[in-house]
Amino acid sequence: MNFEQFFSMGGYAFYVWTSYGLVFAMLVFNLVLPWRRKSEVRDSIRRMLKQTRGRS
Repeated sequence: MNFEQFFSMGGYAFYVWTSYGLVFAMLVFNLVLPWRRKSEVRDSIRRMLKQTRGRS
């Protein structure tokens, strides 16, 4: 088996590589989105703490 046959996937290469690409994109999305949300929550908590410290 050579690389050309491997990458053509018996005529199904478009579907196979598209599926791999979508799965990879979703994995990245599932890593980045919570990381960004964590930063937003952290910033929100810091703002709330600054406001409550200023009042007391």
